[in-house]
Amino acid sequence: MLQFLFPLKNFSTPESVLLLILRLLFGVLLMWHGLTKMSNFESLVATFPNPLGLGSRFSLYMIIFVEVFCSVGVIFGAFYRLALIPMIFSMCVAFVVVHRGQPFAAKELAFIYLVVFVVLFAMGAGKYSLDNIIATLLHRENVANSIKVGDAITPHPRDNEHPADDVPRQ
Repeated sequence: MLQFLFPLKNFSTPESVLLLILRLLFGVLLMWHGLTKMSNFESLVATFPNPLGLGSRFSLYMIIFVEVFCSVGVIFGAFYRLALIPMIFSMCVAFVVVHRGQPFAAKELAFIYLVVFVVLFAMGAGKYSLDNIIATLLHRENVANSIKVGDAITPHPRDNEHPADDVPRQ
């Protein structure tokens, strides 16, 4: 599970800068949508779509959580993949269910977010992220632990020799 959340990848600097720009740009844009919904909560709750049948109020709570809190995770690259899963799911619901039967122009924004979030999920957060810092620390700890474990189970050099069965090792 830790490998999924904090994969240790070697990112080039240009690749990491591009990922950082995409994280900041799309994270802040989606967070702005969420903050707008949060500030207009009472006026939106009566008309907000209920695509999953959970009620308009609960659907609005969920989308605000996704658009505000998950966006913060993406912006900082913290629990990045975990934050992107609900973001991808919500954009799929918006594109396929909420805007069903509408012209592509109405679906376009959800589609753009969906594509970018899937690409970000596949690529990873880049080296300028909290997840990369955590992955590096975990990798160092794993290497240190494997060295300690390796030293503890290293066979004795004479274990490869084949002394007579009745002769004790000196």
